[in-house]
Amino acid sequence: MCGIYGIAARDVDRNFLENATNTLAHRGPDAAGYYLDDHIGLGHRRLSIIDLSGSDQPIFNEDRSKCIVFNGEIYNYTGLRNRLLGLGHSFATNGDTETILHAYEEWGEACVEHLSGMFAFAIWDSTERVLFLARDRLGIKPLFYGSYKHGFCFASEMKAILADEQFPRGIDDAALASYFMLSYIPGEGTIYPNIRKLLPGHTLTWRDSSYSTRKYWDLDFVPDQGKSEEYFIRGAMDLLSEAVGSHMVSEVPLGAFLSGGLDSSAIVALMSKSSENPVNTFCMGFGGDVGGYLDERPYARQVAERYATRHQEYEVIPSIAGLVETIVRAFDEPCADDSVIPSYFVCKVARENVTVALSGLGGDEAFAGYERYLGFALSGWLRRFPAAILTGVLQPAVEKLPERSDGHYTVNHMKRFVRSAVLPPDECYLGFLHKMKPNIRTIFFANPEHFDPYYVSCRDLVLGHFNSGSVSGNANSLNRALYCDIKTYLPEDILCVTDRMSMQHGLEVRVPFLDHRFLEFCATIPAEMKLRFMQKKYLMKKAVRTLLPKEVISHRKQGFVGPMTRWLKNDLKSFVIETLSEENLRKHNLLNRGTVRTILEEHFSGREIHDTLIWSMVIFQTWYNIYLDRR
Repeated sequence: MCGIYGIAARDVDRNFLENATNTLAHRGPDAAGYYLDDHIGLGHRRLSIIDLSGSDQPIFNEDRSKCIVFNGEIYNYTGLRNRLLGLGHSFATNGDTETILHAYEEWGEACVEHLSGMFAFAIWDSTERVLFLARDRLGIKPLFYGSYKHGFCFASEMKAILADEQFPRGIDDAALASYFMLSYIPGEGTIYPNIRKLLPGHTLTWRDSSYSTRKYWDLDFVPDQGKSEEYFIRGAMDLLSEAVGSHMVSEVPLGAFLSGGLDSSAIVALMSKSSENPVNTFCMGFGGDVGGYLDERPYARQVAERYATRHQEYEVIPSIAGLVETIVRAFDEPCADDSVIPSYFVCKVARENVTVALSGLGGDEAFAGYERYLGFALSGWLRRFPAAILTGVLQPAVEKLPERSDGHYTVNHMKRFVRSAVLPPDECYLGFLHKMKPNIRTIFFANPEHFDPYYVSCRDLVLGHFNSGSVSGNANSLNRALYCDIKTYLPEDILCVTDRMSMQHGLEVRVPFLDHRFLEFCATIPAEMKLRFMQKKYLMKKAVRTLLPKEVISHRKQGFVGPMTRWLKNDLKSFVIETLSEENLRKHNLLNRGTVRTILEEHFSGREIHDTLIWSMVIFQTWYNIYLDRR
């Protein structure tokens, strides 16, 4: 894993190039490399995983007319390298990076279709004066770009772009509205008007001061109704086993995250079957006021004992001193998934022992593991009742229910479900994703009318994915929800969190469930085999029944999140009040201060659970204080 930066401009200063690239030193602590000519500057920070003594970047082709900087891993590079050798290419290194460059020489922009892995790379063709950027199919690795008066630039993280004080700052209003709707910024936008993400499965070609993007891959959900459960179990497990094996290739110490959930446990089981040595595993728990809450360590221990792993546990006790600022600086923009806290610590502990860790991330999207998928299926049944009963009787009754005193989400989720279930399928699913109650949304911003069109923009983006032609079946199809998450929540939230928190510690995280061939196969599995009899991950649980203890398979999914509701009311209360003070909110005057006070009072009193929204505000305010407050 690495960090890349580049700028297409005349007369790039060497010191400037080095300074911008070195903002990414945490992504690549092992080496740095640069390329500079009259038209472009490229920088690279390396985390050495394969071909440790070679493969420092940038890497050049035979006549040095082309060069590449690359972040990621190509898992099929050995076979691809042999194919390219047969086509007459010669190699100076033994790593995967040079394979990409020769593939570009051979197939041009179509080279990405030959790659299996996670990647973000840039190739400069000095003869044609063309810059080619590419991002992997699922968006596992990030790539940002922007244009300003000094030229066109790109980077693994926005901090490298922002290293130039001349780069324009400011807030993109559409991104801000989306952030408070979803707790992350979806699509190609960022919080900065002049910085964009290259979307997953896309390439970008720059020449003559202009650029164009192209989609090269999409995931088509076309269920094969003619096949049996046994066929899908066998096919999925064969592909997943193959993916795990390819993801274990490394010349440095390797391990796995083991949460005690189904997905990470399955990955550890398959790793153990492929490894001659015990697998290094790492697990998180929670301490402080909420010790034991949402704690899956007992299940992780069962898996660790069954496969005799080298198991380590770590307990998170919320201590905010400097941590929130550290987290915000890792993202360079607001991102409010509360799994960022345990992610930060599990990556920290893992990096003290290994350089590469495998994760079970992606299993929920492949096999329908989130609670909202069950809610979506139930909503279709609920809509059969007369609307008058739903909106006139059931909804008001549920809204009056008091929240649980222990901070659990049961009642809160029930309220969100009833509010959304009466809507059409696409609006219903958007309601499950939405982080603000409708009555708060209309009074949240100080100038709500200004942000109304941007709410609509975010709504249209999400609904566009839900209603995509890439998914066959009617509007009630669970596959539409799965596709929507794969295009939004997966790349812009959980993959983003995983990348930033792991790279903050110089740790490479690999995700076998997101092998594109495996996902393409899973997209042919009928939805009713993924969620059956109100049981999430029905087929996945059958597939791993011989691999895992029955308690791991049957226990209720808890997710890799912290007990944020209780933390905000107790351990972190004083920090929240200070961060969201009147003085701080006046710095930008974007949020309605009266509404913020009401949200805090309701949460602290236990009348409502607003943990997600409060955490979103805390992260946003911290980001604003660091990046935009010039007082």
